[in-house]
Amino acid sequence: MISDLSEASIRQPIHGLLAAADIGLTRTDPPPALVGRVVVLYDDHGTRITHRFGADTVTWTRSPGRGDDVSASGEGRYDAFRVADDLFYVQFRHTQTPTESVSLALDFTSGHALSVLTLAGDPSPGRPRVLQCFATARIEGVESTMLPPAPSTALTGRRVLWEYGHDRVYEHIYLGPRQYAWQCLAGSEEGLADTDECTAYELRPGIFLFAWREKALPCAAVTVADHRDIRSVRSRGVLFGLDESRQVLDHFTLDGFGRLIGTTVYPAEFDPAR
Repeated sequence: MISDLSEASIRQPIHGLLAAADIGLTRTDPPPALVGRVVVLYDDHGTRITHRFGADTVTWTRSPGRGDDVSASGEGRYDAFRVADDLFYVQFRHTQTPTESVSLALDFTSGHALSVLTLAGDPSPGRPRVLQCFATARIEGVESTMLPPAPSTALTGRRVLWEYGHDRVYEHIYLGPRQYAWQCLAGSEEGLADTDECTAYELRPGIFLFAWREKALPCAAVTVADHRDIRSVRSRGVLFGLDESRQVLDHFTLDGFGRLIGTTVYPAEFDPAR
């Protein structure tokens, strides 16, 4: 893992940590439905993680289950927002391990949670420097017969125009379940484009957790994108990785508004989502 990294102040770039700090996003207070709440997540092996949400900090305790010998606890500042009724996104850093960032999608209707652990590691040729691990869990005390979130190919073939702030415009082309392409149409990165690794989970019909890992820059993002209205798509989340110095870890908020501008329908035999 990376050593000798310090935490920098919050800034708001978009597709790369070189994209400057002038988006002008503001942090909002956590949803009242989370403040003061204790949320326990557990998996099939009996591992339990207890989260206690305060006004702006969260404490967590990990109790290992069968075949698991990792116990941990910590505290950190968190950001959260309401996605839909009883569906929340939560983001926080590990204080003891600053090279790790945690994202949670908590669905108190289905009783399921999706967690994403984003880890900044050492360089590896041809691979993103910031990696991600995905895991589903149940929320203790919420009864449900619904299926947990699952990897989705529903975005494949879509082209979405995203606007961040007042002056940054990007196009996303979702090539398949593991890759997407982006190009900057306006803003400080205008003319730049790339293809990066991605992962999409469908949290509810039309609502996706969309994460990507950049290879040209040492960063990765986790967002929740609401595609229920294709003319008014909303995406919010976090970008986590190294700043321009490649020595300092930054944790940035993302807030984008999008609209569908095209869809590619592939012949069945060549459909990348098959």
